[in-house]
This record gives sequence, C-alpha cells and structure tokens, in this order.
Amino acid sequence: MNPINRSFYISNPNKIMFRYLLAFATILLCSSGYSQEDITFESELDSITNELQATTYIEQHKALQGKIIIFNKEKHHSRLANDLFELGKGGKKMYENEIDKTNYKLIERFKVPHYRISYIVLDGNKKSMVEISKLRSDIKAKYQNGTPFEELAKQYSMDINAKRGGDSGWFAMGEMLPEFEGQIINNRHKIGDLFTFEIPSKNWFYVALKTYDKMMIEEIKVLKVVQPISR
Repeated sequence: MNPINRSFYISNPNKIMFRYLLAFATILLCSSGYSQEDITFESELDSITNELQATTYIEQHKALQGKIIIFNKEKHHSRLANDLFELGKGGKKMYENEIDKTNYKLIERFKVPHYRISYIVLDGNKKSMVEISKLRSDIKAKYQNGTPFEELAKQYSMDINAKRGGDSGWFAMGEMLPEFEGQIINNRHKIGDLFTFEIPSKNWFYVALKTYDKMMIEEIKVLKVVQPISR
C-alpha cells in the first residue's frame, strides 16, 4: 500500500466504515427483493394522507393505473373488502402475482346515512289511471289480508326490483331519483307502514312498505395503485 492510500485509510476510519455499511445495506436490499425503486414507491405511498394528495398522485403517476375506490360495509363482502375494513386509517395491503403488485391504502373512514324500503311501481305510461287505481287498491287489500309484500312485488311491480321482491337495498342520498329519495328520507312512517306516492315527472305510481329505519353504514375510501414487478 502506498503512503498516500495508507494515510487515507488511517485518517478516515469513519468514511471507511460508512462505505462498508453502505455496501452491506445494498446486499441486504438485493437479497430481500427490495430495490431503490421499491423504497421510493413505499415512501411516496406513505406520504399520502388524504384524498387530495391521492388524486394528485394518481395524476402524476398515470402508469400505476391509480384510482380511488369506496367500499361499503353492508354492500361489499369480498375477501378484499373484509381485509381492507380491518385496516386503520393510513393502513396498507398489498397483493402480488408474477406480473405486478396491487397496493391499497386506506385514506378515509366515515359513516353515511342509508335508507331501505320495499316498493311496487306502476307505470302510468303503460297503464291508465283507472287501471292504476284498481291495482293499488288490489295490492293494499291483498297485503292487509296476509299476502307477503315480496310476492305482491313479484306479481305487480313494473320495475326490475320485482325480481328482488320489491327490495330497494341500502341506498344513500344521490343514488336514486331525487323525488324518490324525498319521499323515503323525509317521511314519518314507521316500520311496517304501507303508503303510496307518485313521481309525476316520470308518471310512476308507487305502493311502498317501510322495512327499515335509517342506518349509519361505515364506508372506507381506498387508493389503489398497481406497481409492475421489475425483472
């Protein structure tokens, strides 16, 4: 070893140690399957704490196929949804295959009022008012005499909900027609009450059964990004 190099090694022990540590860290990263790109990605994902930041990240990284998804506790029962509901705010879940890594980050948790009824709709564009009045009377009479509303809906409802026995399913404001929501959200009926209403703009006539009170249902807002696996 020449004098200059020997002097450098003797007078700079901290630098030498740093180089050894850096080389060792690099070896560890390679052996664990993590690259500098992975570390940068994780750091960027960790820095996202709200929807605005998530939206900005999606716009700046279009190749990651980012999107924001809302999961509803009552409507979504997949394994993925169940896994995500177990996370706390800021929590992450990653699913990997041979091609890519799909990452989910929970950015918001909240509760939303939801409503649910059963209904039969009669179409005034296909039936006369005389026919509709008679049908409404028949439906009420049969229900009061013990015929289940579900059976009546399957028989009379002129809507796709007939297949579900008239059940609307849980819905939040903005998911149904405003006139429909107004009748359901603002009514003072009790569970088990049968009532009627109309939507004049559509010429639709309803016989409805209140089946549930308002429920606050938990929802989560999740950022999803897909990270290609480098080969």
